Amino acid sequence: MTTGVADWTELWRPMVAAVGRDFAGTDPELWGEVIEAGAVRRYLEPLEMSQADGPDGEPILPSTALASFALPLLWRPGDPPLFQSGQRDAQPRITHVAGVLTGLEPPTTHFFAVESDADYLGVARVGDRLCRRGALLLSCKPRQTRVGRGAFVCWQSEIINQRRELLARLRTTFFRYNPLTGDGT
Repeated sequence: MTTGVADWTELWRPMVAAVGRDFAGTDPELWGEVIEAGAVRRYLEPLEMSQADGPDGEPILPSTALASFALPLLWRPGDPPLFQSGQRDAQPRITHVAGVLTGLEPPTTHFFAVESDADYLGVARVGDRLCRRGALLLSCKPRQTRVGRGAFVCWQSEIINQRRELLARLRTTFFRYNPLTGDGT
């Protein structure tokens, strides 16, 4: 990495210039598992919520669960462990919740989610399959914080069902960064 505030922020210029671009391109759509009534009940049980029914009497998925049910499986029997280190702040080998790496951003070793927002536009029912699609870059703001130098990167995606109906529009901001060293660089 180069030194000096002006130098390291310049490394983020290609990402800043790409704001407004959808990086999903021709990526294949990855679908979650079929929503089962038992899974909905288990989701609601610790929340002590009753299961809601849609106008046709079919159970519907709470909007708070849409993102979870739209994610494909991360691990299957026989796969290597997701976390290959037991160290503090270890990062998983694979994650669906870290935003997108475009190749335009400088290398970073750490990230965390800063903010999440959603517009819920439809309902999912038992028997539906959901997919999270799109990777629209909404903003990229380089910053130095107490934890490190990096950028706050905001992505937008959508959740659709197997009928291709739009159910939600999601926005998540991540801070992608390299930790500061003892001398503050």
